[in-house]
Amino acid sequence: MFADQRGFQGIPHFCDVVSNLPFAVVGLWGLVFLLRSNSEQVQKHFLDTRERWPYLFVFAGILLTAFGSSCYHLDPTNASLVWDRLPMTIAFMSLVAAVIAERISLRAGLWLLPILLLIGLSSVVHWYMSEVRGAGDLRFYVAVQVYSILVLLIALSFPPRYTRGSDLAVVVGFYVLAKVLETLDKQIFGIGHVVSGHTLKHSGGRSRRLLDFAYVAEETATPGPFFRLFRSLTASTILPADALCG
Repeated sequence: MFADQRGFQGIPHFCDVVSNLPFAVVGLWGLVFLLRSNSEQVQKHFLDTRERWPYLFVFAGILLTAFGSSCYHLDPTNASLVWDRLPMTIAFMSLVAAVIAERISLRAGLWLLPILLLIGLSSVVHWYMSEVRGAGDLRFYVAVQVYSILVLLIALSFPPRYTRGSDLAVVVGFYVLAKVLETLDKQIFGIGHVVSGHTLKHSGGRSRRLLDFAYVAEETATPGPFFRLFRSLTASTILPADALCG
């Protein structure tokens, strides 16, 4: 059970619930940006227009995470946790495919996209079915996460084809940070009972998703309007839920 059990205005686990809302903003923002771009804009941001496909799944997963994670924190059960983990897995596995497509081989990344999604989603289903049987086997799920991080790190060692390539390394760093904050949930909340590690994990996740968007929006040029907008959004939304929980 999570450390911060406080509710507000009839919403249980208020901080952990509302800290998911910016995921919806970033996910929707990214989808609109990718889907509404005309051919000239697409060619500006991608050397090959097919590179958009993994990122469409990334931002779709981020958008769905906002709803899945909020539902889970409203009523934390194994059944609701499935809807938290499924969209996060979609976003993460799609990011792995996107990095492979950019750094190693476009053909390999696009070919691996459905396979990685299937493996990731299967790991969540396998975990849940083991919970139903009373076994609670997380080995497959954890293995998929760990090996995906290793693949990301290996892929990031290849030379980038775009500017702002270092952002992807920062994304991986935020992912690791989020895992650390989640592990130290109770210890962090015990320091003044202001904010929990799990709520801060969502903040780290928001930063990671914003960097995802900034990378896609500005990957072929020096920072311009989209990057300035990214910086202003980061400044205004990075810790809004945490402030409410103070």
